[in-house]
Amino acid sequence: MASSRFAVAVHTLALLARAEGQPLDSRAIAHSVNTNPVVIRRALCALARARVIRVRRGAGGGAALARAPHEITLLDIYRAVNGGAAFALHPAPQRRCPVGRSIHAVLCWVQDEIDAAVQRTLAEITLQDVVDRLQTGRRPTPTRGRKR
Repeated sequence: MASSRFAVAVHTLALLARAEGQPLDSRAIAHSVNTNPVVIRRALCALARARVIRVRRGAGGGAALARAPHEITLLDIYRAVNGGAAFALHPAPQRRCPVGRSIHAVLCWVQDEIDAAVQRTLAEITLQDVVDRLQTGRRPTPTRGRKR
């Protein structure tokens, strides 16, 4: 089953990018994402550990981007909040079967290929690309080859 952690994190960071340095609290973010503030706080903790955001506690506190949106790639976000593989392997294939004894190694290779392709794509798209797309409604041109 796919997780929505990445989508929630990108939504959260797009809000923070549009806030232009003004901290937002988890309730305001949760309202936009249409989820519970606890879900947002978990995402914020992961993003803060990855140094994508800064969090200030107390009155007037909240979360703000730690870097400019053009310096944050979707790969940075993905790595901060995702830990899962593209698919799960079945636990115990029959080892006496010629397919069963080798299927894990082959599927691990497939997972590695998928992960590499996903990471290449996410590394080419910045948070700024996402914000630009939100503002214009058009598909952004990824930052391929551009300096960040």
